[in-house]
Amino acid sequence: MEVFNRLRGGALLAHALKEKGVDHVFTLSGGFCNPALEGFMEWQIPVVNSPHEQIAGHLADGHTRITRKPTVCLVGPEGFANAVPAMLEAAGERSPVIFITGSSTLKRQGAGGFKEIDDVAIAAPLVKYSIQITDGERISEFVNRAWTAATSGYPGPVHISLPVDIMFSSFEADAGLNERPFNRKERAVARAWPDPNALKHIMTLVEGAKRPVIIGGHGIWWSKSEKQLEITGNERRIPIFNVPYHSKLLGGDSEAYMGLADFHQYHPSKEAIHEADVVLIIGGRLDNQMNFGNPPFFTNNQTLICINGSHEELAYNQAADEVLLSDPGAFLEALNKLSHTWDDWFDLQRAKRAQWVQHWYDHIAEETAKTPQIHPLQLSLDVQAEMGDEDWLIFDGGNTHFWSEIAVNMAGWRGQKFGGIMHPGSYSLLGVGVSFGISAKSVHPDKNVVVISGDGAFLSGGLSIEAAFQEAKPITIVIDNNGGLDCISQQQERLFANGKHFATDFRDIPFHTMCEGLGGHGELVEHRSKLAPALRRAMASNKVAVVNVKCRGVISPIVAATSDKRDKASIE
Repeated sequence: MEVFNRLRGGALLAHALKEKGVDHVFTLSGGFCNPALEGFMEWQIPVVNSPHEQIAGHLADGHTRITRKPTVCLVGPEGFANAVPAMLEAAGERSPVIFITGSSTLKRQGAGGFKEIDDVAIAAPLVKYSIQITDGERISEFVNRAWTAATSGYPGPVHISLPVDIMFSSFEADAGLNERPFNRKERAVARAWPDPNALKHIMTLVEGAKRPVIIGGHGIWWSKSEKQLEITGNERRIPIFNVPYHSKLLGGDSEAYMGLADFHQYHPSKEAIHEADVVLIIGGRLDNQMNFGNPPFFTNNQTLICINGSHEELAYNQAADEVLLSDPGAFLEALNKLSHTWDDWFDLQRAKRAQWVQHWYDHIAEETAKTPQIHPLQLSLDVQAEMGDEDWLIFDGGNTHFWSEIAVNMAGWRGQKFGGIMHPGSYSLLGVGVSFGISAKSVHPDKNVVVISGDGAFLSGGLSIEAAFQEAKPITIVIDNNGGLDCISQQQERLFANGKHFATDFRDIPFHTMCEGLGGHGELVEHRSKLAPALRRAMASNKVAVVNVKCRGVISPIVAATSDKRDKASIE
């Protein structure tokens, strides 16, 4: 790019992000953001124009989760409101997305300017850092501050508001660069190494354990320590469980991986966690999914230890019996230096997983024999059977998500591998699946990407399919079509006095012909025998494809437990 003596504020913003190494921006192009878009064009940073700002946010989030590197979502002031749900989803997964708002004029702030909203205040509870730039000379400085906040400590989304008058005004090309740090390029993220005495104390507790378990959380993923986690589990023979609603740290085929730390999604986790005398939660939070560290999820007579890479994380874990400030990778490396192994305890958990898997295969065989209409668990198993070891699987929805979690564990036990798995995070925000599928295809263009989506989830976010067409990302979407918000219907039928459901039904929607009308491949499947051939044709079409599968509405174990107990199922 030719560097002029003066640049618009939007171009300074683009330059600052280019210096950080940003390689993708997602937006719905708007007039407030045009100077930034011009800057991205001149600095040759790819920009994806999305059909909706929420989709732009989910695309940025998906890209960030896969690459583990900040990506930008750029929106205008009214588009900021549309992007708020994407902020929520990114925050739940600790995804360091940089949300940037081209906001109303600073000069007339508070006087009812065009499209004026207090975007900084709205974003503040959802992100780690929310700031309005009031001086164009400081654009580079605040990009640096936001980047640091997003990536350091406990990572998470951030928000920068750049008023339109600063966006369009001109500044010196080197504005703000005469102060430290003179080098504004991306730096290695600082990691916390444990205090030797504190680490020795924790290791003494672990060595004295007879039945330890590890529950892995977000901190392991963002510190890129999942391979070390697997080595530790396999060599020390410690069973490993995954925090629910989080990226899979280990593949289902991993020897050390047992399943989710969720008593209904993976029932053997209840016995393992209750029988454990030492529980190591690494990179996770004692939040609602862990019942805040309390019974009945954990017991009173075990030692609960939380290992986190930042003080921010430890603040959530005050209920733990012991805490350790340490980068997850550093702790796992130290743990693996122990000479002790727990073979009998490890083998017991493996045996229980084998029994659980076999139970579900027996159960689904009986269910499938009853009727040709497909069970949602069978749907997920059959989809996985058509996929390769390096393909990406995404699932989205209520029961669709829950049944797919069970199916992934079942198929993984029998050797199924994937390049990666994605799904909604801890806020269970419906409609992210197609966007995440596009993100996976963008990063791994030579792999098949298959999205299993509930019909309700597809209606929530399916408009993002246009981005797949526009960007030529041929993903395959399998619709678990049961004709309504089945997860909610089933809860209502157990909650309402009349045993009926209300305001949750859809009409018979031809999702497959919708895709064909847009220029893609579409097929309707009403019997299981037709599913596998349809999937193969869809993946081979080299088009965006929708396989619309008429499925049975079958309540998942976690929804049954939630509706029967009227409480959070994973903590009962």
